[in-house]
Amino acid sequence: MKHRIQISEELWSRIQPLLPEAKRSPKGGRPRLDDRHALNGIVFVLSTGIPWEDLPQEMGCGSGMTCWRRLRDWQEAGVWQQLHQLLLDELRQTGKLDLSRASIDGACVAKPPGGSETGPNPTDRGKLGSKRHLITDRNGIPLTLCVTGANRHDSIVFETLVDALPAIRGKRGRPLRWPAKLHADKAYDCQRCRNHLRERGIKSRIARKGIESKERLGRYRWVVERTHAWLAAMGKLRTRFERRLDTHLALLCLGCCVICIRQLTRF
Repeated sequence: MKHRIQISEELWSRIQPLLPEAKRSPKGGRPRLDDRHALNGIVFVLSTGIPWEDLPQEMGCGSGMTCWRRLRDWQEAGVWQQLHQLLLDELRQTGKLDLSRASIDGACVAKPPGGSETGPNPTDRGKLGSKRHLITDRNGIPLTLCVTGANRHDSIVFETLVDALPAIRGKRGRPLRWPAKLHADKAYDCQRCRNHLRERGIKSRIARKGIESKERLGRYRWVVERTHAWLAAMGKLRTRFERRLDTHLALLCLGCCVICIRQLTRF
């Protein structure tokens, strides 16, 4: 059974310099799995959604648990966040990042096995769920994200998510952090959210309950919903399989990196 190679030279050349140097065990043991093979296994699991233990051995990626541990360790070392930052800088450098407008939205993820940042989903008969919150640029490129329980209101993490926007370099002068405008749906219709944007020099484009028509609401904001759909198309993100929050966030951040690099070159 043949399996398609998941990562390109373009992706590997960007991530390789970010990987921490492996520590050799004084006790010896089996040779360490090559980092590129481990990354190939991680991306395969992310794309297909198969359980870690079902990773095909014929791919040469080692065991699923080896790939899972590499995912966890690289998350702890900040690799995925550094890669995301690098890609955002490169997108701005090439003129493919547009912060004239940004959009924010949350999306529920069903059937987590438990763990932190989960809760009863009020839109799914109280079943356990998790929710990812996302801000994208005008074209739907993911800028930052966070995770809460499905029972948490979208506006609860508004300030935290906005303040987590990265300072993006790539051009001369000061890094660019704040978008000119931020679009949001009626879930964020409160003065607290508007005041937070005003303090940071961001124009609020938050839909007002009972005022804006449905036709006007999605004119610019549909891009963040499409980005949620892109993430959901990755099998391991369609539902939350990871009990540990750190490994779930690692997969989400890697998913955002995949979306970014697709805007730059062949994945």
